[in-house]
Amino acid sequence: MGYAVAGALHDPDVEPAGVLIFLVAVLLAHDLIWMPAVLATGALLARHVPRRHRPAVITAILCAVSVTVVALPLVLGFGRPPDNPSALPLPYPRNLLAVLLALAVAAVLRRWWVANRKDSERPGEPGGRSGDV
Repeated sequence: MGYAVAGALHDPDVEPAGVLIFLVAVLLAHDLIWMPAVLATGALLARHVPRRHRPAVITAILCAVSVTVVALPLVLGFGRPPDNPSALPLPYPRNLLAVLLALAVAAVLRRWWVANRKDSERPGEPGGRSGDV
């Protein structure tokens, strides 16, 4: 972070007011949009997803939404140079779908692994499941 700030301070093309506006916008978007959405999603998942599936589902959803938010401008074509509209489209939509599919497969495999590990590998009481009586 210090390296980035030092670089920005020595770059004659950086406008401090623009950087400040961007940082305030990111802070507001995080606190007013992202965090309420995450909390609401967590509340819905707690109500509708069984406890044993929640870690995999929550992790997969948060990763999928985060990747999608970052990739969406590229998928929609923002930032491409307007001087060559006939250029072949970049494979961003296909690649985003591949990443989302990989996240879903990872969540399913994790759930399968947790369900099929031996009792001796489970945390808690020796030789058995945590909370078994």
